[in-house]
Amino acid sequence: MWWSAGRTAGACLRMPHLLQPPSWRWRSSTKRLCSRMSSSRPPWRLLFFGSDEFAVESLKLLTSSRNANEGIVETLEVVTLPGSVPVKRFAQQNRLTLHGWPLHDVTGQFDVGVVVSFGCLLNEALIKKFPHGILNVHPSLLPRWRGPAPVFHTILHGDAVTGVTIMQIRPHRFDVGPVLNQELHPVPQSCTADQLGAVLAVKGAHLLIDTLKTLSEKMENRREQSQTGATFAPKITKSMSWVLWEEQTCDQIDRLYRAIGSRIALRTTWDGRTVKLLEFVGRCHISLADERRKPDPGSVSYQKESDTLAVCCKDGWVGFKAVLLKKRLTAADFYNGYLHQSVQKSWPGGKFVSRKTELRQDGGRGLDSVT
Repeated sequence: MWWSAGRTAGACLRMPHLLQPPSWRWRSSTKRLCSRMSSSRPPWRLLFFGSDEFAVESLKLLTSSRNANEGIVETLEVVTLPGSVPVKRFAQQNRLTLHGWPLHDVTGQFDVGVVVSFGCLLNEALIKKFPHGILNVHPSLLPRWRGPAPVFHTILHGDAVTGVTIMQIRPHRFDVGPVLNQELHPVPQSCTADQLGAVLAVKGAHLLIDTLKTLSEKMENRREQSQTGATFAPKITKSMSWVLWEEQTCDQIDRLYRAIGSRIALRTTWDGRTVKLLEFVGRCHISLADERRKPDPGSVSYQKESDTLAVCCKDGWVGFKAVLLKKRLTAADFYNGYLHQSVQKSWPGGKFVSRKTELRQDGGRGLDSVT
């Protein structure tokens, strides 16, 4: 129907001059007509919303699709946040049209929107500007791990399987829209959140292209998310980095390190001072001089052969090669400067103390350098 209207409009251009409407009125009506013309199949006029490295992978593939003969993307423009974020840098390097946020009126300019790791809610009025809606690439199997940090929580909670979801954006709440496409991905043992995120970014980009190829069909077969199994993945904060030696097992500490260790160092306290635990090596197997004496959680043993600080937790020992206490110290440095003296003088120390225990002993006044 719209193509028929287009041909009629073209015929009007060949009318005698006196029969033509005023030129300004013609340009205005033509613009409104074109703005309403939205194809039901590719290639799409696409507006991309994104910010970080995870989003760049999808933008890369969309840019390649626009430049190739695949016929998926006709035009591609980008909305991003203030500052030198990765998506903005990529768009500038590839000469993509950039829009600031909040976005100005885009009525009739695009067929479909794509949101990847953008971090801002899109209101209903904006969503309605896109005839085929706005899609979101999310690195989890929704409804599990809705929210801003799904990859971190996948590692933190020891999920064996994750994946990527292409869903349709809805206003007012994040990650609750209907699912258009999903793909599973097994979580490799011992992988970090950064490693898993990089793999899911690529997988999500390809799943996005697959969805755009048959978008109308995917929209017809979309399914609402179940409330069963829905979980929330809040942002990672520094408060999550405190190790609770009495409560956390070796596996839990290992997962905590793999989830956040590249961004936030694990922390504990020594004699009331914050210590950052560096270069985690996993579970340690050590021999004690007195096997009958059970060490307290937080007890520290220097392993000279491996130059490792072994720390007792709920169900065993975990090791670290270095710590940060005023300055970076190797395991040997910490033993010689702090641990050896503590053992010799029979101080009540000789162990790391969980922050909540320290707070109870401190009468709730808090600790230095705690944020």
